[in-house]
Amino acid sequence: MSVDAAFVNIDGPWEHRYVSANGARFHIAELGEGPLVVMLHGFPQFWFTWRHQMVALARAGYRVAAMDLRGYGGSDKPPRGYDTYMATLDTDSIIRALGEKDAVVIGQGLGGWIAWCMPTLRPEVTRAVASLSMPHPRIMRHATWTNSAQRRASSWVAAMQKPFVPEREMSRSHDYVEELLRAWASPSGSFPTAEDVCRYGDAMMIPFVAHSAAEHYRWLGRSSVRPDGPLFMRRIRHAIHVPVLQLQGSDDGCVLAAATHGSGAFVPDDFRQVKIPGAGHFLTEEAPEQVNAALITWLKSLA
Repeated sequence: MSVDAAFVNIDGPWEHRYVSANGARFHIAELGEGPLVVMLHGFPQFWFTWRHQMVALARAGYRVAAMDLRGYGGSDKPPRGYDTYMATLDTDSIIRALGEKDAVVIGQGLGGWIAWCMPTLRPEVTRAVASLSMPHPRIMRHATWTNSAQRRASSWVAAMQKPFVPEREMSRSHDYVEELLRAWASPSGSFPTAEDVCRYGDAMMIPFVAHSAAEHYRWLGRSSVRPDGPLFMRRIRHAIHVPVLQLQGSDDGCVLAAATHGSGAFVPDDFRQVKIPGAGHFLTEEAPEQVNAALITWLKSLA
């Protein structure tokens, strides 16, 4: 089964735009007026995971742009460029292409990893960052190496390193996506519904998305045993001097809550952490009201 990239142009109060930035074309959904907030989704999703937050933040007086990351949804899917350096440059270029000098960057999962890196790698455009379901990358890397439970939870990243196999599994049926959605979400919640599985399963069947999604994680995995991985970790060890908000669900099956402590050591000035009980990895959809309230309170506090 093949799904056209236009699949992601889902109707709603937002406007769909295609923005040229950093040598590629990116799909974004945009809503509201005011200070810019850029939202970065995680795996295995696309911009639509932010729909509840887009409406709430637009009502609160913000201009929200939820983008499809490079290789996902309606954005371009080039054969290269799936490292974190490029992801932060993509985000930087999107902010500038939208006519703004800086923005608050909010990410979930993979998007949270990218958001954490923005103040260090792209400080000139980063006003503040919020990360959902992802601690600082150095904390995440350390937990994966030293915490046996987190290592088991992250075993899917190791499986991503195989050539061709993950792509075939992701694009053959909804089973791969459904398994991850259910394993990472809270077992006590209602996410994912059959509609959620169908939506995100179909999005992974857009041509080249499965391969591009795997490439993001292949860089994360393979760079850890190459010189560029330690170099990357050294580059992001410096203190972050913009406000940071970290949201974490207590029942996250992908990034275990017990493995997320310690990120505040990298943020000496303004670091806030909010734990959301009874929610898993997909906070934007599992606990939208709590996430909306936490984000708006935090955004209103920014100078």
